[in-house]
Amino acid sequence: MKSSSAKIQRRHISGVFLLNKPLGISSNAALQKVRWLYRAQKAGHTGALDPLASGLLPICLGEATKFSHYLLDSVKRYQTTVFLGHSTTTGDVEGERLLEKAVPPLTEEFIQQVLAQFVGDIQQVPPMYSALKKEGRPLYELARKGIEIEREARPITIEAIQLLSFTENSISLDVTCSKGTYIRVLGEDIAKALGTYGHLTYLHRIKTGHFELIPSYTIEYLETLTEAEREALLLPVYSPIDHFPKVQVPEGRAEYFSRGMESNIEHEAVSEALVFDGEKCLGLAEITERKRLVPKRVLNL
Repeated sequence: MKSSSAKIQRRHISGVFLLNKPLGISSNAALQKVRWLYRAQKAGHTGALDPLASGLLPICLGEATKFSHYLLDSVKRYQTTVFLGHSTTTGDVEGERLLEKAVPPLTEEFIQQVLAQFVGDIQQVPPMYSALKKEGRPLYELARKGIEIEREARPITIEAIQLLSFTENSISLDVTCSKGTYIRVLGEDIAKALGTYGHLTYLHRIKTGHFELIPSYTIEYLETLTEAEREALLLPVYSPIDHFPKVQVPEGRAEYFSRGMESNIEHEAVSEALVFDGEKCLGLAEITERKRLVPKRVLNL
């Protein structure tokens, strides 16, 4: 008797899909759904979004996962709304109401003065409701038990904050920031600087590195497409580092490169360069001062 659910035949497929993650599901759940739709053997995302956050979540399939960490380290851009007047245990609408304080009269000039204090290199204390670990345990596990531990402030960079709009008890912002930035904490800190408390009611990522959100690229949209149409949406494996220098492998040395072997090359020294054989990307390499092409990441395409 056959099983009612046939086993999915995974494929060796590689590329990057710029998912517009919906509200209400974790980044891992979104990743697994995209992986299932592509029937990919391997997949990974490039920086988690909370279930209550939406927006750009680049999904790396197959060999593209070899470059995913470059996006983890990249600059991100968000649009967010901070509700003013009270804080919550989690820093967003999912938490329980915590501290309350009246909102002072808001003017654009006052808000802009406060926002200017947060632009540049600043220190930020990570929230208890985060995946950071203490002695191997995620902080959010401790937080759910009512345990709070001291956290050291970490350096982050806020490249820009734009005020989009405001009401008597909320502000909407466009934030460009470094990796490691918690927008929930930034919202809380801005609220305190305004003289009150606050928490996020909306968080939407619109840029990761050089990738920009394509609103129509949703899970629901993928589900309507044929396998060929889905594949046509994939960006090249090397797209996370498409801005790196590009070189052609020395003639007759493509197979050697793919085996991880060095070659001589007439090119200036660079720490990381994409190596091509014609239009086919072979991987990532270093070119040394001695003009040696040294493989660092070899692609199996």
